[in-house]
Amino acid sequence: MSNKAIFTSNAPAAIGPYSQAVEAGNTVYVSGQLPIDPATGAFAGEDIASQTRQSLSNMKAILEANGMSMKDVVKTTVLLADIAEFAAMNAVYAEFFSEPFPARAAYQVAALPKAARVEIEAIAVK
Repeated sequence: MSNKAIFTSNAPAAIGPYSQAVEAGNTVYVSGQLPIDPATGAFAGEDIASQTRQSLSNMKAILEANGMSMKDVVKTTVLLADIAEFAAMNAVYAEFFSEPFPARAAYQVAALPKAARVEIEAIAVK
């Protein structure tokens, strides 16, 4: 089995030695998505709602570049700068997913790259 890197200009380019996503067999691993607007290179906003929306929009664009959708996501991991913002993140998250919802873990972390409020990664299956 060979791995295939997935790239789209509709999501921010990787800021290090990694791919936006990698397809291995029928599984796609989407790297953690920061709330960077690919058109501007800046955060979509300072609040958790706008940052969550941008992170998930980036994820959606990466999946679509591989002929997939958010319905193909089976697992996500949400990293939050402040777990007290979970409810606000969750409200936006619910806009992007429908039943059956993906499995999910959410953690508060000490810090995220570029001082983001949120970073979200995913596993999707074709």
